[in-house]
Amino acid sequence: MAVVKILVEGYARQKKGYFEATCSTVLVEADGKKILVDPGCNEALLLDALKKEGLSQKDIDYIFITHYHVDHWLNVRLFLHVDVLDGNTIYRGDKEISFSGVLPGTNIEVVSTPGHAYEETTLFVSTKEGIVAIAEDLFWWEDGLQKNDYNSLLNNEDQFMKNKEQLLASRKLVLKKADFVIPGHGKMFKVLKNKVMHY
Repeated sequence: MAVVKILVEGYARQKKGYFEATCSTVLVEADGKKILVDPGCNEALLLDALKKEGLSQKDIDYIFITHYHVDHWLNVRLFLHVDVLDGNTIYRGDKEISFSGVLPGTNIEVVSTPGHAYEETTLFVSTKEGIVAIAEDLFWWEDGLQKNDYNSLLNNEDQFMKNKEQLLASRKLVLKKADFVIPGHGKMFKVLKNKVMHY
């Protein structure tokens, strides 16, 4: 079974004259691989979190990017010579290698979940606690506005969404398949038969 650990809990907040945000950064250990999901953009937070785990950048086997908003991928620059993956491609230097269905060398399911971004994907990871969906900005809110009841999760407004119908369908899919959801900004939550609670 895979192990999932949130290294950085994402935040999104208004400041005087600017917006401050970085995403949830998740470490998945599966099938002998260490996978970093969405390295975010706060360099100090990420490096400190890795250090607390006894890891350095060289210990990461590859990086998975859920979608291409800068607050989710800017720190990829800290990981030289590490393969970077998105929903269907491995980027290795100047090579692009296609894959589909699962992350190569693992049983981690990769599912297209458009709406917030057209290219957004969700990882479904089987753990001893249940299926964890790393869904990042499929569920998006600013700090203090996270609501975890089923209807709020389905209908939560997303000021950055690209397609409302796709977003709703993707949210329904994730809430149906997952036992736990890690959003891009805010706390992981548990899904309980059309009810949801903080974890």
